[in-house]
Amino acid sequence: MDYIELNISVEGSEQAEILTAELSELPFDSFVTERGVLKAYIPQAALVDCKEEADEILSRYGVTDARYVQIEAQNWNALWESNFEPVDVDGRVLIRAPFHAPSTTAEFEVVIMPKMSFGTGHHATTKMMVQMILDSHLEGLHGLDMGSGTGVLAIAACKCGAASLDAVDIDDFAYENCIENLATNSVSERVVPMLGDVRAIEGRRYDFILANINRNILLGDMDSYLRTLNDGGELFVSGFLDADVEAMCRAVESRGLTLHHEKHVGGWAALSFIKRAVGESV
Repeated sequence: MDYIELNISVEGSEQAEILTAELSELPFDSFVTERGVLKAYIPQAALVDCKEEADEILSRYGVTDARYVQIEAQNWNALWESNFEPVDVDGRVLIRAPFHAPSTTAEFEVVIMPKMSFGTGHHATTKMMVQMILDSHLEGLHGLDMGSGTGVLAIAACKCGAASLDAVDIDDFAYENCIENLATNSVSERVVPMLGDVRAIEGRRYDFILANINRNILLGDMDSYLRTLNDGGELFVSGFLDADVEAMCRAVESRGLTLHHEKHVGGWAALSFIKRAVGESV
């Protein structure tokens, strides 16, 4: 599958973050910012249906220097490997690629082969989700990683003691990459990768849910998530900006959940909510 790289000259990290959030509503699935250029990646076939919308977003934010470049699929791994650096999460977890040196000080590592899947730990939302996983008590619990990408969150949850997880993603590249990463991290027996959308979880039950996607998908699929979440369970969400926190809290709390934790980094937010049993006081 051939990909298109959209190169956007940005004025700073804030503009890069805002454009990332806007473009992630379209089928762009990976983003890298380096030396004043935001690079957004999208399958060539998908761009045909949304190029006009992408161009409108760029125009709305005053972008005058942007160009689309075709990238052959066989060059993708070399591109990621050349840019991928280990990610340290509070000195407790190292997210690294197989070609990086192991950590001698971290509590545990998550080894991710960087391919065409979101979730190498570099984005603020992924890092905040890992931080919340570290601060939670998941021992012996059964969870869901919705929009799992590389599987980084499912792997981190397992290494924090979760008994098992379903890892669901709609993208076939993400699904295959997740399988590879589960094996690399020796958690294949505890995580079930699933190719599909929110319909894949119908009728299932979870003690916790990890969903690092984007605002519109989270809000649109919220009822489906909460139908699967057990009473007392925790919902962890990210993939949206600080400006969206109020709308996210309103949508989740109106369904009977209570805000538990929140994190903010670089204009991005991550929240967790507890599902109370019917009639339980806060």
